[in-house]
Amino acid sequence: MTEAIRGFWAAVPTPLTSDGTVNCASLAGHASHLFSQGIDGVVLFGTTGEGTSFNVAERIATIEALLKAGVPASRIGLAAGFPAITDAIALTRSALALGVNHVLVLPPYFDRRVTPDGIEDAFSGIIDGVADDRLRLTLYHIPQVSGVGIPVAVAASLRKRYGKLVAGLKDSSGDFRQFEAFRAAAPELAITVGNEADIARALAAGGAGTICGMANIAPDLVKAMLKGPGAEARMQAAIDIVLNTPSLVAALKAILAAQSGDAGWLRVRPPLRPSAEGAALKARLEQLTSPALA
Repeated sequence: MTEAIRGFWAAVPTPLTSDGTVNCASLAGHASHLFSQGIDGVVLFGTTGEGTSFNVAERIATIEALLKAGVPASRIGLAAGFPAITDAIALTRSALALGVNHVLVLPPYFDRRVTPDGIEDAFSGIIDGVADDRLRLTLYHIPQVSGVGIPVAVAASLRKRYGKLVAGLKDSSGDFRQFEAFRAAAPELAITVGNEADIARALAAGGAGTICGMANIAPDLVKAMLKGPGAEARMQAAIDIVLNTPSLVAALKAILAAQSGDAGWLRVRPPLRPSAEGAALKARLEQLTSPALA
């Protein structure tokens, strides 16, 4: 059992069949391809994976299919954030029963006026409700999307209260000062970053690695960031390619469709709409990731 998510992990999109269900065979194949590119693990059903569009049963069925296809449990992280902590508890218990112990949890979202004490109550309710020492929870901080962030003091308090059960924190705020605040308050947490442009300096400041979406479409560029400074400008330009679209998720999927030749990657769940820009986005990305520019 690994104690925390460290290294190079991909936040993977969720491929869909023509009837809108998870295409588990395609997802398993994508995971295997990422592993062949040197990626350490995959996180399912996070922001990049349209996680809020999938229920508990769908997420567990997907894990079961990936395990059956040979994807190791130790290389799977599962996003388990819900407005109802009972759903988070149920999903986490089921994941642990299958051998998946890396679970990423958002604070309950929707009510954006909650207090820090309330946020800590929610996380402690999940941990106490799961009541399993195998759990290695990663706190998931992405307030610009979820609307509810994780206060620094709450992260530090949860680590102090629960030790290795609260193994890490994913900071996807895109604000490096926030990363530094988490590191200062809770240095025992394995803190990964979601903003690829911050990878090199986060590692230099004691970060644990990255869980990121660009790993799916530009793994070599992410690896360049992991090796140290020097690729920040190219990485930011690559990020801007997908950010300057109506939907980052739809753009990532469109690029994957263009790269793989599998049009099934274009499918998204409502309220997202498919992107028709895949070929153009792929061409722009290739200009940045060409070996000649490395």
